[in-house]
Amino acid sequence: MKTIAQLALAAAIFGVAPMTLYAATDTSTAATSSESAGETVDGEVRKVDKDAKKITIKHAELKNLDMPAMTMVFQVKDPSMLDKVKQGDKVSFIAAKIGGQFTVTQIDVKQ
Repeated sequence: MKTIAQLALAAAIFGVAPMTLYAATDTSTAATSSESAGETVDGEVRKVDKDAKKITIKHAELKNLDMPAMTMVFQVKDPSMLDKVKQGDKVSFIAAKIGGQFTVTQIDVKQ
């Protein structure tokens, strides 16, 4: 992130408002997070590992993560989510990339 002095100098050189430069260099907004773009996806639970706080899901395409349908292991945002699912359950879930890890942020068993 740019310092205020760097922004002021750039503004003077390029003749633009400092906040315009700040907005252009700020990449920490929610819009850059795949978590904010999550959509519900169908899947089937293959394995629940409560000790490791992970779940293996055979899932449909995850468009927000640019990932084709496959079976993969996810972290879970809240370990209590693992208490409501078991192997073989049909689920709908939302996944995101958080801290470099593919993470289930929401999960519901389909009736």
